[in-house]
Amino acid sequence: MNKVENSFLNKTQFGEDFLWGVSTAAFQIEGAHDADGKGSSIWDVFTSQKGKIKNGHHAATACDFYNSYQYDIELIRELNIPNFRFSISWTRIMPTGIHPVNQAGIDYYNKIIDLLLAQGIEPWVTLYHWDLPHALEEKGGWTNRESVAWFSDYVETCAKHFGDRVKNWMVINEPSVFTGAGYFLGIHAPGKKGITNYIKAMHHVTLATVAGAKKLRSNIPNANIGTTFSCTHIEPFSQNQKDVDAAKRVDTLLNRTFIEPLLGLGYPQDDLPVLKKLINYMLEDDRNNLAFDFDFIGLQCYTREVVKASLLTPYIGAELISAEKRNVISTVMGWEVYPPALYHILKRFNSYEGIKKIIITENGAAFPDTVTNGKVHDIKRTHFIQDHLEQILKAKEEGLNVDGYFVWTLTDNFEWAEGYNARFGLIHIDFETQKRTIKNSGLWFKDFLS
Repeated sequence: MNKVENSFLNKTQFGEDFLWGVSTAAFQIEGAHDADGKGSSIWDVFTSQKGKIKNGHHAATACDFYNSYQYDIELIRELNIPNFRFSISWTRIMPTGIHPVNQAGIDYYNKIIDLLLAQGIEPWVTLYHWDLPHALEEKGGWTNRESVAWFSDYVETCAKHFGDRVKNWMVINEPSVFTGAGYFLGIHAPGKKGITNYIKAMHHVTLATVAGAKKLRSNIPNANIGTTFSCTHIEPFSQNQKDVDAAKRVDTLLNRTFIEPLLGLGYPQDDLPVLKKLINYMLEDDRNNLAFDFDFIGLQCYTREVVKASLLTPYIGAELISAEKRNVISTVMGWEVYPPALYHILKRFNSYEGIKKIIITENGAAFPDTVTNGKVHDIKRTHFIQDHLEQILKAKEEGLNVDGYFVWTLTDNFEWAEGYNARFGLIHIDFETQKRTIKNSGLWFKDFLS
């Protein structure tokens, strides 16, 4: 039996109100890195540095969405996708990160929003998807407490210019990833390292998430406000107590550190003692500014990680056992293909009180796609999406809270440190010619949504 042609999945199984969409990010698709007054972001600078990105790739052009948005939005409509998640580039709106505002940037996003609505596609805006203005990074970036005020002003500007038409907002994307990779490990922009940089950044980002959400609520009273988290299902390598404890620390770091303070639970310091260093950066009123009553939470889950204890790893005393070492099926990113991870994450986050609605705001896979006779036969991606939708359906049938699914991503794009080597799109991009080719996975999704 060909699973793609004979899938038992049907859109109606998920309910009439279930949200279907596709997600993107400005830096990964727009290109036009210095067009029409746009300022430089930390990723513009990071990608210009030798050895930071695989094969020396950069995103100066990326998918050229800046100039091709009309065609790409037409493709979204053609694929029957009713919701489009995209992010706003802070440096198009405020080239230096603070006032004055760049009118050309405002005009650009107004054109996107107006065209989406004209095509019957609902816009979902992410306010921050990692592209901090470089001018602010020169002042310390997220390690500087002033970043909370900088971000609040930017959010208010977006709310005032776009809030009359945009109802759905996501404040910050995957804080655990961009603080961990960018301010502790140094493998993402801005390339900073060390526990002090990380602790400062994570605290200020959490405060900024709440401050930004409050700005949205005050400026757009009827807005549907959420924020998104990268979530990874964690399992111990063995039932040895040391491995079990190590897995708990990694789970705390990756899945709990940012969501719990926003729910009013505070930072999970007892299960990850290094977080006690936060005391050095907490001001008297901070505890009153760490929580917000979000309308929804976006979860972004791609895989699971298997963890064992390691005395050589500082702060968490744990190491990840790679998919390659475990000899399991994986993607181009080296991530294990393990659909039950999504079910486990949904079950886990349903255990929190105070989460009104959960939407899967990213899920997808990178495989080595090629165009053959004008087609892309990406059977693995279609299976990946189907298998993960089955896990969502399982969760729904058990009464778990899950209200939407957004595929990552619309088109192949600039995948951060991986450059153009990891193709996640439903649509193939020839980065030499910018030719778009809808993959078979995109055609399957189109039929599923029809």
